[in-house]
Amino acid sequence: MRLTLVISSLGRGGAERTASVLASAWAERGILVTLITLARDDVPAYRLHPEIVLCQLRVREGMAKHILHGVIRNLQIVRALRRAIRDSQPDLLISFMDIPNIVSLLAAWGMSIPVVITEHTHPAFHYIGWEWQILRRLLYHRAAALVCMTNPVLSWIQERIRVRGYVIPNPVQPAPVPAQGPAKSDKAESAHIVVAMGRLSREKGFDLLLDAFSRIAGHHRDWKLQILGDGPLRSELEQQAAKLDLRDRTEFTGLVADPFPVLRGADLFVLSSRHEGFGNALCEAMACGLPVISFDCPSGPREIIRDGIDGLLVRAENISELAAAMDHLMSDPHERARLAARAPEVTERFGLTRVLSLWDQVFTDLLPEASNADKRRP
Repeated sequence: MRLTLVISSLGRGGAERTASVLASAWAERGILVTLITLARDDVPAYRLHPEIVLCQLRVREGMAKHILHGVIRNLQIVRALRRAIRDSQPDLLISFMDIPNIVSLLAAWGMSIPVVITEHTHPAFHYIGWEWQILRRLLYHRAAALVCMTNPVLSWIQERIRVRGYVIPNPVQPAPVPAQGPAKSDKAESAHIVVAMGRLSREKGFDLLLDAFSRIAGHHRDWKLQILGDGPLRSELEQQAAKLDLRDRTEFTGLVADPFPVLRGADLFVLSSRHEGFGNALCEAMACGLPVISFDCPSGPREIIRDGIDGLLVRAENISELAAAMDHLMSDPHERARLAARAPEVTERFGLTRVLSLWDQVFTDLLPEASNADKRRP
């Protein structure tokens, strides 16, 4: 079986990591995988299997200067992608994220290649521009299948567009084995950390987290807040922290190439997003054995956290409830330990083996002969 995957970029991000992990796993199985990226100057942020054919078109950059420029540029992208698809001769084309989905459907038009599109955000909360939204409505029904990370996202799309759908979560892998160093239990008891992670943009809700932390910080002088990531709201969030008298209690680390040592050194993880596509950062924290608190936002956290078993869910955007949940766990080390003990089970519930088996069903449904031949291959 030959697979061609299309994604805008292979920089850091949830969809980019998922595409890299799946492509490498399929290549490891002996499937012939071509991975096409659209962005310019794109350096893969995640390891790729050496047998993957990486085709970087470098045709997509920046914002269009005007409508005509945008139309011409996107026609060039479609033409370049069509050539690359034809050269790779796939049995199945898989695209990742909204705009690459649309471009892939246009590029593969009339080529008799089944196209599987994947959504990694919730379209109700992620605006991609009116032109792209119209094209999504017009083109998504042409896909052989739509893969979403959660049931709510798939249901939302299928209520508006008639398309065959599957729910396949992002694969969650065990946290890397730490290099030899001081164990977490060796930390000074006076140093406790609440950690959060993500792009510093409105949808991630770090402004809500700062408000919640400010309400209880006075009761927990030995706790600090650490926020990993960068984005357009960094300056605004730093100013908010200063106004809330949290300047010395909050650290903005910027982008961190390897977040796992930071997660292992923390005591509590909080996801304060207004909306999510799935919640990769939440899964990574749980894989590290952290107790977690999350807003029950659309969509992802409810599918990941078993409330009261391996984490806590609070009503979406409810700052008072978030502050109360944080106060509860920050005050009770035994409760944190109880939740933390079950948290790593997320790597079994959403492990790579299970995710690949769900993708196998897609292949069997769409390409029964090629899929069966691949399974028989040693």
